[in-house]
Amino acid sequence: MSKKHPVIAVTGSSGAGTTTVKKSFEHIFFRLGLKPLVLEGDSFHRYDRLEMRKKIAEAQDQGRHFSHFAIEANILDELADIFKQYGETGSARRRYYVHSEEESKALGGYGPGTFTPWEEIPTGTTDVLFYEGLHGGVQTEDIDVVKYTDLLIGVVPIVNLEWIQKIHRDTAQRGYKPEDVTETILRRMDDYVKVITPQFSKSDINFQRVPLVDTSNPFIARDIPTPDESLVIIRFKDPRKFNVDFTYLLSMLHGSFMSRYNSIVIPGGKMGLAMEIIFRPILEHMIEESRNS
Repeated sequence: MSKKHPVIAVTGSSGAGTTTVKKSFEHIFFRLGLKPLVLEGDSFHRYDRLEMRKKIAEAQDQGRHFSHFAIEANILDELADIFKQYGETGSARRRYYVHSEEESKALGGYGPGTFTPWEEIPTGTTDVLFYEGLHGGVQTEDIDVVKYTDLLIGVVPIVNLEWIQKIHRDTAQRGYKPEDVTETILRRMDDYVKVITPQFSKSDINFQRVPLVDTSNPFIARDIPTPDESLVIIRFKDPRKFNVDFTYLLSMLHGSFMSRYNSIVIPGGKMGLAMEIIFRPILEHMIEESRNS
């Protein structure tokens, strides 16, 4: 952790909705006049798209499961080192994973499914490091990403809702067939349990969206439940760490209530507002400490 160069990580499974949190932070960064260094979790995959397909096929032939969720499918020692380096110096290395032809054009023509070269981000050019991806809260015997984060946020919708969101996103935006997405979900399940879920017991703040409509069979759902058809549980691991004022939150978020001493439940449509109310003062305090240290 570093007062001089803050590191913020948003972690969650594919389809969980981490992009929503990223957008909320983008608004806060803009309003506070801050320049973030944004790291995408996909850029820390160990293999490009073709290599990953080969690894998955090899694992299936051997009766093993292998997915992007797995520790060994990613260069998480590099992620921890970059968090550490940024916290100490304000500098870091960055690359991108190219998802599509559209991104290829924006990133210099590197082919979809490949990585751009690493680039150095020098000290003094950014105010905060912001990571969004699958492994921001990983902690093993050999790798400790959590150690170097100043704020760790988990995005954890009820699992059926998460699957609905993934199926709709991957079919609508990435052109996959529903049965292919379902196969991916099944293949990832072992790593989901062993790698993804343990991170949420380490996160400072969790956002869990709970649908108020029937999602009992996510594989045939025609629509993603809307925010107004949901509640969001916001859990603070230690409210004292960020001086959380629950009375203020309850007064600002109409329809909210406390479910436990460290948890507030809000209407799903208030999630964006809640994020700004919660994260803005935390970020302001971080930046003040950064500039005074």
